[in-house]
Amino acid sequence: MTDDAPFWKSKSLDEMSDAEWESLCDGCGRCCLHKLIYEDANDQLVHTNVACRLLDLESCQCSNYPQRQKFVPDCVSLTPTALRDINWLPPSCAYRRLEEGKDLAWWHPLVSGDPNTVHTSGVSVRGRAIGERVAGPLDHHIVDWPGTMPRPAKPRKRT
Repeated sequence: MTDDAPFWKSKSLDEMSDAEWESLCDGCGRCCLHKLIYEDANDQLVHTNVACRLLDLESCQCSNYPQRQKFVPDCVSLTPTALRDINWLPPSCAYRRLEEGKDLAWWHPLVSGDPNTVHTSGVSVRGRAIGERVAGPLDHHIVDWPGTMPRPAKPRKRT
């Protein structure tokens, strides 16, 4: 590794500063979608397109990140230690990708230099999720896409 390598390539997750750790979130909002576990089906995890009530469906950011656990007590504080025990992060998640020894995806703002790439590439929940206050029963909103690796089309290079 060269000295000018980006921090996510030169540091382990445990070595990152709080600011570096927080910057790994690409802002897709997939982790903020409700999930169901069917105990009668060997604890099968299924994803829904229903967002946490604190997720802003346009920006795909938490509307009250500093106090989210006060309003949503089961909201997970993601840490390097907690990451090792979590099985529901989407395969596109930077935390999961780095934990698995993969690099950040091309749409990640740290790679693209543009915080909107996660949206324009079709990776985020923008336009695909609904709020929990209007959703009704979660089992009416089961979808596969949050748990699969997105296949966004790379933007064409201008010639």
